[in-house]
Amino acid sequence: MSRDLSTYLVTDAGLCGDRGVVETVRHAVDGGISVVQLRDKGASDASIVEQLIALSEVIAGRALLVVDDRVDAVLEARARGARVDGVHVGQSDLPVTEARRRLGPDALIGLTANTPAHLDAVRALPDGTVDYVGIGVIRPTTTKPDHPPALGVDGFRALAADSPVPAVAIGGIGLADVAALREAGAAGVAVVSAVCAADDARAAARDLRRRWTGRTAPRVLSIAGSDPSGGAGIQADLKSIAAQGGYGMAAITALTAQNTHGVRSVHVPPAAFLGDQLAALSDDIYIDAVKIGMLADADVIRTVVDWLAMHRPATVVLDPVMVSSSGDRLLDARAESALRELARFADVITPNLSELAVLAGRPVDGWADALQAGHEVAADTGALVLVKGGHLAGPTAPDALVGADGVIAAFDGPRIETTSTHGTGCSLSAALATLRAAGSDWPEAVHDARAWLRESLHAADALDVGRGHGPVNHFAGLWRRAGVHPRYTPEQIREQWWASIAGIRGDIDELPFIRALADGSLDRERFLTYLAQDALYLREYARVLAEAARLAPTPGEQSFWAASSQGCIAGELELHASWLTPETGVTAETFDSEPSAVTSAYLDHLRATAFSGDYPTLIAAVLPCFWLYADLGTRLHAGEFGAQVLDPGHPYASWLDTYADPAFAEANERAIDLVTAAAAAADDRLRPRMHRAFVIASEHERAFFDLR
Repeated sequence: MSRDLSTYLVTDAGLCGDRGVVETVRHAVDGGISVVQLRDKGASDASIVEQLIALSEVIAGRALLVVDDRVDAVLEARARGARVDGVHVGQSDLPVTEARRRLGPDALIGLTANTPAHLDAVRALPDGTVDYVGIGVIRPTTTKPDHPPALGVDGFRALAADSPVPAVAIGGIGLADVAALREAGAAGVAVVSAVCAADDARAAARDLRRRWTGRTAPRVLSIAGSDPSGGAGIQADLKSIAAQGGYGMAAITALTAQNTHGVRSVHVPPAAFLGDQLAALSDDIYIDAVKIGMLADADVIRTVVDWLAMHRPATVVLDPVMVSSSGDRLLDARAESALRELARFADVITPNLSELAVLAGRPVDGWADALQAGHEVAADTGALVLVKGGHLAGPTAPDALVGADGVIAAFDGPRIETTSTHGTGCSLSAALATLRAAGSDWPEAVHDARAWLRESLHAADALDVGRGHGPVNHFAGLWRRAGVHPRYTPEQIREQWWASIAGIRGDIDELPFIRALADGSLDRERFLTYLAQDALYLREYARVLAEAARLAPTPGEQSFWAASSQGCIAGELELHASWLTPETGVTAETFDSEPSAVTSAYLDHLRATAFSGDYPTLIAAVLPCFWLYADLGTRLHAGEFGAQVLDPGHPYASWLDTYADPAFAEANERAIDLVTAAAAAADDRLRPRMHRAFVIASEHERAFFDLR
């Protein structure tokens, strides 16, 4: 594979601080660093060897590892099992020809070059002696105080144009220089303090990668079988990759004769031919991500394993095609064993439930057991597992990203009623690989891939392809808009936002306050404390709603928010006063308590949003106070928390009745409609801002129910 020199980290123990070099490198490689150069001039060879071994373990082949000058240390670290790719040699260090002789033809050898004379010397060397030159410094830097005069971008451009080998810019580079240096001909940019001194090395590396990538589409390779009907296999993968803004490539493992009714026959070309395809691609093209699908037999799988072991692409998503839709095993025991070995090279595995059972080596019974099986597979392989509940019965289709320590992120949504589901697994995994290569972290990538796939499933029947299980509509969103980001309907916004606070809602249900309120065992003083804080909240919430009315763009919205504001004062506060100040009604005494830290924090969030003048974000922030209360009231009065709540003698009956008041339920639906319509009409910058305000307010609601 052509070596990726683009994002190059030079370590500095002093700048890494208490976090240390090894942990800094771990996080930086997670963020997309492609080359790590260990620089520790004062360390002994023995110390360098130990550091190289430790770095090799945390890098795990995801980036290239080189060291300043220390050829003996490289050889010793390799002898002890470490993967060390080569050395970077300075002008005053050992001859570069000696480094090449001792490390062999496959080692990565870099050489510092700051002048035209240095480049002339490189040209005079035998071909293949030097793989790249490090040209700099670009800006003055304190990490190398004895540096030559700074070249600047223009000085680098002149030397890079004259270099016979790829040129990496190094020295004093800030993130603002990255795009200009790439345009000036850099094969990569080497940074020190921009990552080592960053509070979050992973985030800094991601930022560096994004700035380097610019508008370049992620280059994603699908290794899978061919589906002539276009709904699955490499055809689906290439559509999915393109729909996420990536550039797709394909190495074909098998040819099938199939349509929307099923597979009629399969032809598997010689595994050596697959090896030729992979070699041809990786010799010329840097591959950002790999999606692996149908692998027909053990020889094919072994070919892919060998290629992955040699080239270690940054992102690997494995969709383990092991069980047919009819439940038949597609691989023999030897191939299944080889696939388990392959799984250890994956970052994420995306099995359906039948395939998850094969990987776990046991039956899977229900969603909870599926999550446990995903945990077992993740612990065994070191990969994350996307556990998919699409094959379960029921009205929802849950998914969860699971690691060795348990669930990382959970996703849910109503089941989409369609028979056009051919190739959904292929499509999701290819989209996931592309989004990750574009810079998303894994939970973000799963969220966005699911949103896109659900959009494509909603529009699938409109394609009208075949008389069996048709394909998903990969480009439905792109055909409807000029972009690659999903545009949602209000109904989809409602579904997604409600699902996004599922964890918060679950937490609220389990709070002792809610449970004791439901069964009537809640201490009266604690209830009055809650009411006193809620009165303070409602007084200010009414003002926030009045501000929403002032900002509302239509008379209907203005009327609704104004009526809601008036209802807080004339209805809800009167109920509070009946408990807090029954003799005097709503008076100053009703608000006599000091606001708690929780109350103040919630009100600060609402006031800050209100007085920003951003109407859509404001109404998103006030929505949880409608939606969470209405939902809780409906379920309380349905007996979900026990039958005691329906007892007329319940000590808090008058209060609980307000939770399920039909007028409040109607107001809640109107609020949801207004907010989701605004979010559906918002652009890709405003919509996330609205959602964030909604989630933060939901978190404040949870905290408010837990007042002590």
